[in-house]
Amino acid sequence: MHSFKELVTQFTEKFKESHFPAQPANLYEPGTYFLEIGGKRIRPVMCLMGNELFDTIQPDAWHVATAIELFHNFTLMHDDIMDKAPLRRGVPTVHTKYNENTALLTGDVMLIVAYDYLAKINPQILPRILTLFNRTGREVCEGQQWDMDFETSQTVKLDNYLHMIELKTSVLLAASLKMGAIIGGASEGNCLHLYEFGRNLGIAFQIQDDYLDAFGDPEKFGKEQGGDIRQNKKTFLLLHALEVANPQQKSRLLQLMEENPADKVEQVLAIFRECNVDTWARELKQSYLDKAYQQLEAVAVTATRKAPLLELAEFLVAREH
Repeated sequence: MHSFKELVTQFTEKFKESHFPAQPANLYEPGTYFLEIGGKRIRPVMCLMGNELFDTIQPDAWHVATAIELFHNFTLMHDDIMDKAPLRRGVPTVHTKYNENTALLTGDVMLIVAYDYLAKINPQILPRILTLFNRTGREVCEGQQWDMDFETSQTVKLDNYLHMIELKTSVLLAASLKMGAIIGGASEGNCLHLYEFGRNLGIAFQIQDDYLDAFGDPEKFGKEQGGDIRQNKKTFLLLHALEVANPQQKSRLLQLMEENPADKVEQVLAIFRECNVDTWARELKQSYLDKAYQQLEAVAVTATRKAPLLELAEFLVAREH
């Protein structure tokens, strides 16, 4: 069994191989540039881990992992355009460095190349992998649309936000694990438990992300505190605060969102603490983490084989970076 970090190193090395032809350079060079920005490579490695939970890592798992990472980067390239983001990981985004049309087209071709990798796998399992890959891709797009809808919506229910996070973040983590499990020859029951492990872990991960943005130590987290608050992002924390706040607190929150004073972050955090949002978020994260662990526990393989996945959960959710 390989550790999560070992597989990240192996995948990163393999993924450095060129995925695009040389010409036309104006189409393919931006794709190579974007992939070289890097990333945590969590999703493709989850595919490899899903395979290794049941069997030695098959060549097909590397093909599917590569397709997953290309798909993920395609979504990021288009997200950057939608978000008008000038930087990703500290370097210019494709639409900033080149132009918007290039970023659209390069993203499109990256998705097509992802399908080229899927086409290389065993024809006997291809229909199952393809069905799951396509369903997941559609769900990620749905999640992005809900996210954009929520930006202009005055009221967003916590349940609706949860559903959006599930589609936008969780399903790709869950499907990556399940695709690996399918390649590893897992039973349908084991595949389902592993999918649910990934889905619940993904939600816990997002709750943790929202929590750290507000309450995390900027030195450890590597981000300015309260970025979501400054942008009036509808996070788990804000939606819960609006649900439980008394009329005076709610009115003050809405006023702060409207007026954006210089000390907005401090004032909003004070209201969050008055409403016990920090404690609630930690407990909610733990409840999803517990559900994830229960699903992993139910997978019918020896505990030692599950150790790398527990390590991954720790890395994703117990982190302070």
